[in-house]
Amino acid sequence: MKALVYQVSTDDFLVQDIPEPVAYGYDVKVRVLATGLNPVDSKVNLWYQSVFDQTTPFVGGLDVAGEIVALGDKVTGWNLGDKVLYHGNMFRSCGGFAEYTLHDSRTLTQMPAISPFVAAATPCAGWTALHALKNKLNVDRRNSILITGGAGGVGTFAIQLAKFYGVRAIITTASAAKHAYVTSLGATHAIDYQHEDVVTKVREITDNAGVEIALDAAGGDNDVLCANSLGFEGELCGLVRTLRPEQYANSFSLGLSFHQLSLGSAHTHNPSLLLELGNDFSHLLEAKHIACTELNSVGFTELSEAMRALRQKSVLGKLVFVPN
Repeated sequence: MKALVYQVSTDDFLVQDIPEPVAYGYDVKVRVLATGLNPVDSKVNLWYQSVFDQTTPFVGGLDVAGEIVALGDKVTGWNLGDKVLYHGNMFRSCGGFAEYTLHDSRTLTQMPAISPFVAAATPCAGWTALHALKNKLNVDRRNSILITGGAGGVGTFAIQLAKFYGVRAIITTASAAKHAYVTSLGATHAIDYQHEDVVTKVREITDNAGVEIALDAAGGDNDVLCANSLGFEGELCGLVRTLRPEQYANSFSLGLSFHQLSLGSAHTHNPSLLLELGNDFSHLLEAKHIACTELNSVGFTELSEAMRALRQKSVLGKLVFVPN
């Protein structure tokens, strides 16, 4: 079968012919219909040494929409021909940038009633945003939120979720060119992080009270901006880097709280969380409370270059791989 294989020696990606995977135990073999591209897929050089199986070619691609074509001997509750959607385990070597792949049946969700192309664009970013806002930050009880990186993958879903849960002040950071876009998603205020002081603007918008919760979906030093924009007993959830309360202003005196989120770790520690998030997010998609925008498709011909561009942060919109 054709697959995009990570080349350890050259730190590059190359389409090759490799043997089709075989399903054993709890695994199902899935015919790939679509696979979403995420930044973590391109940064395999940072975590490849942690992959459990380095005896076979490494194929990335975490977010897969597909059809079950074979069942391992321990699989229950699933049948040949079932359409499925899942967020893969980054520490396994058989991902979705291929014609066929394997996945543990215990963390499969049913394909939502939308196209596989759209569905595959949602797990990593969408389920992360849902977990952060609903489970970590209790967004349904909040009136104000700051989301850094509002035009990015997680940020676009987080804005829509905040709107769905009734947050009145949804403040986000984005370049000036993206302000109309994030506003269309539900942001009530957009801050041009390139030319405006984020903390000062947040204070102006909130009458100097600060926001109740903040989500750093951008990384870099945006965790500092988020923390310094919080009000009394505010809460911050970080996705990209380890949070560092000792570098934030007034962490102790304001009684701030901090949450770290790593969606992929649920494969090891709490697989049922992936099922909960996947099913809940699919229901939101089916009910059209959440939408995917700016999707673009790539095939095997464009996939290697797309991965390089993703690592260099030169990709506009969300890319979804469709085998051809």
